[in-house]
Amino acid sequence: MSRPRSKRAELPPAQENIEKLEKVVSEGNYYGAQQMYKSISARYVSAQRYSEALDILHSGACIQLANGQVTCGAELALLFVETLGKGKIQYEDENLDRLKKIYEAFPRVPLPQHLWDVDDMQQLSENIGSAKIRVEGCSSFLKAALRWSAECGADKNGSPELHIMLAEYIFSESPEVDMNKVTYHFVRGNNPKKFASTLVNFLGKCYPGEDDLAIARAVLRYLTLGNLKDANVLMEEIKKQIESTKVELPQTDLMQFIVYLLQTMERDAFPLFNMLRGNYKSCIEREPAFNEMLDDIAEKFFGVQRRNPMGMFGDIFKMMGAE
Repeated sequence: MSRPRSKRAELPPAQENIEKLEKVVSEGNYYGAQQMYKSISARYVSAQRYSEALDILHSGACIQLANGQVTCGAELALLFVETLGKGKIQYEDENLDRLKKIYEAFPRVPLPQHLWDVDDMQQLSENIGSAKIRVEGCSSFLKAALRWSAECGADKNGSPELHIMLAEYIFSESPEVDMNKVTYHFVRGNNPKKFASTLVNFLGKCYPGEDDLAIARAVLRYLTLGNLKDANVLMEEIKKQIESTKVELPQTDLMQFIVYLLQTMERDAFPLFNMLRGNYKSCIEREPAFNEMLDDIAEKFFGVQRRNPMGMFGDIFKMMGAE
């Protein structure tokens, strides 16, 4: 009596399905192809043939995005990351390259530098709506990839390369750029020179008063992570890149504070650190988060324990996870 064939054996090689699905997409049946990508890949996952499921999902995400189907492509990209997790696939260069290929397939559509300097308001509204969909789709995919990478062998904060990709896409594609988000991801990346280029780009088109805040925020963020080296590289690179542009480095008290702060961090000079905070108090308070960042920096570099304003009750809440 012959033994029943297993699910694993019933499934054809993934390439057969990839070719079939690519044909469905080429015919313009994006929705039909989407349902097939999801159902067919699920069979391979169920059979624990993760490598082939990943091949199908990767192909689907890239081809849908290449055809401008952002919602479909982003959904398959998320399933690709989810399958990496299910298969307990470790973070390696090969998988990073595949994630990068999906990232590069997300459309990039330039928006007017000043959104309201256009005549066709209906078209502008449609463009902004499309941009938000692209940014949301790419961000969801990369944030999921970051969580997977942190759990499967990359840096505890997630892959630095993935952080750079997310920062770049938010900056280049968002209708209204949130430099807080851009900075958050760039400082967890591994390319301060690229961050400097982005900041110089931002300086050339931001509103007055945003320029020095953006630079200060970037430097302070690096320092809160204990990364003095990249904070210095960032500042030097900004100065270098500005020389070949029409952009000028802001000449403000806040910028002066940042220059002095970096010099202070090179030595064990906590009294000088405190003095700087006092002397530049008014410009530091232009952004509420700066004082908290400086408290973090004092703890990181000088071992100063932060005081809990809630005292004993604050400690209890911390232990309960209510922070």
